[in-house]
Amino acid sequence: MFKKILFPTDFSDISKKALEHIKQLKAAGAEEVVALHAIDDRTLIEAGYVDSILEQLKDQSQKSMTDLARELEDAGLRVQTFVRVGVPFAQILAMEKEIGDFSLVVMGSHGKSNILDALMGSVAEKVVRKCKAPILIVKR
Repeated sequence: MFKKILFPTDFSDISKKALEHIKQLKAAGAEEVVALHAIDDRTLIEAGYVDSILEQLKDQSQKSMTDLARELEDAGLRVQTFVRVGVPFAQILAMEKEIGDFSLVVMGSHGKSNILDALMGSVAEKVVRKCKAPILIVKR
């Protein structure tokens, strides 16, 4: 039923909870997970730290994605991982368009930036409004 899953993650506790749901979906026929981490560069640009910190964030994110991929592979799922730079909800929607054919998107209801979400709107809310695939939002 859910053959290919898009899993946007910010490595927060709620993303880890969503990951557990994805592993359970293996029993429902899930075969492949496309994991995406989007580094939001808007705050880096405003602070003037783009070049100095961005490479460190990319390296750290790639290491976290490698660990995530290993965990999903151990659960019997095929995995592709992507680390992108840009506005998170836009990167998620771009990934849906780029790869397409997702049976399900699984993501947390809130990420690491609760205060920023309150001011600018939640990533999950924006994805729900514009995503074409069915979405499973995991709450705290």
